[in-house]
Amino acid sequence: MKQKMLVRSLIAAGVIAAGAGAVAKYDLPLISPAAAANAPAALVAASAQPAAAAALPDFTGIVAQNGRAVVNISVTSGMKKVADAPAMDPNDPFYQFFHQFGVPMPQGQMPTHALGSGFIISPDGIILTNAHVVDGASDVTVKLTDKREFKAKVIGVDKPSDVAVLRIDARNLPTVKLDPADDVKVGEWVVAIGSPFGFDNSVTAGIVSGKARSLPDSSYVPFLQTDVAVNPGNSGGPLFNAKGEVVGINSQIYTRTGGYQGLSFAIPIDVVLHVKDQLLAHGSVTRGRLGVGIQDVNQALADSFGLKAPAGALVSSVDKDGAAARAGLQPGDVILRYNQKDIASSSQLPVLVADTAPGTTAHLEVMRNGQTRSIDVTVGASKGTKVAAANVAGHDHGRLGVVVRPLNPDERKQADVAGGVVVEDAAGPAADAGIQSGDMILSFNGTPVKSPEQLQQLVAKAGKHVALLVQRDEGKIFVPVDLG
Repeated sequence: MKQKMLVRSLIAAGVIAAGAGAVAKYDLPLISPAAAANAPAALVAASAQPAAAAALPDFTGIVAQNGRAVVNISVTSGMKKVADAPAMDPNDPFYQFFHQFGVPMPQGQMPTHALGSGFIISPDGIILTNAHVVDGASDVTVKLTDKREFKAKVIGVDKPSDVAVLRIDARNLPTVKLDPADDVKVGEWVVAIGSPFGFDNSVTAGIVSGKARSLPDSSYVPFLQTDVAVNPGNSGGPLFNAKGEVVGINSQIYTRTGGYQGLSFAIPIDVVLHVKDQLLAHGSVTRGRLGVGIQDVNQALADSFGLKAPAGALVSSVDKDGAAARAGLQPGDVILRYNQKDIASSSQLPVLVADTAPGTTAHLEVMRNGQTRSIDVTVGASKGTKVAAANVAGHDHGRLGVVVRPLNPDERKQADVAGGVVVEDAAGPAADAGIQSGDMILSFNGTPVKSPEQLQQLVAKAGKHVALLVQRDEGKIFVPVDLG
């Protein structure tokens, strides 16, 4: 049994159909009189001074100003097999129907439901949340604090950053203020508003515990660490500073129990806005890539490589066909600066590289064999760049229910195809028809598919029934899909 577990999905655990809610009572440990008697004198003296209470922050203004712009997000995902359906009695009148006409027997599958949070950033209905909240969703419902509910369209999802953009058909909505300056300081007060366990607009507070944290399942996001209490359902909700500005999106917790234990992590708002702008403008996120493996430099490594201090990003591997290899970077190089920005820790480098447009020349200062040198690198494009999904039921562009990306040249050559798109996620009608991640969609109702954008256009114009030519491994097959 793992002693530590990184809980990525803070959304409420998926439940089958509609389940009855329950509220659990937790007994908190109390300080005993004996323990109080042994408390340090300074602590007792501090508690006897009522003036200290006046110094505590008051978050009522932040809540009053921003609470209406924080929304509850309810997600319905694809069909899940919950249990084997009982065998049908041959004497049942419906048995012959299923048997004779080849209708699939019931398999005990039902849609799953989950909850998350989000926040409105423009009066015309643009909402930010986590990618893992809406990933694979067939239906997304946004509920405002005034109890109005809207079906949401997923404009785009970006898994590397865990950011998603939604839109609802509404006007004159309340919005939050954003702080893109990336000037958060360790120790400052922060406030979270969200829907933990479905309790809408719950407010919790704490301080920033650390910055630029690198987590095991993410090499791209320099997380903000806080001690703000966040729980399942808080995912996608905003993290505010004391001025009432959003500084991050609550995304993950570090826990041994599955619940809050004092370590929560938020995506910095400057990372979020960079992704949001690309999703809205292009429907996809393009990131730069060096093609190196890196690690942090501790004191022992600094001594070994002749560094004055343990800083920089130590290159542990170089992709033979990557941008770094073409520029002459080698394992053992320590990257000290990137485009005139100091690299204090290795976690800073991926974000700087990712934010560099592919094809741009980046200037690196590198320590090699005790000597510093300047190296110019023409930044490549990150592999796995994903085309944004617009896959919510009820919207023309999302009726198919797939997240796709273009084939790269190697995939085209290996599959021996001229066009097509690769399925990265399938939900809704596509998943019900048997479409899976990794499938290549080659044609739509006989029309060759050349790009994700073209596929969206074909879906928008299609009727209720379509046929996809799909290649899986070495085989090709037409798959009928009922768009409803």
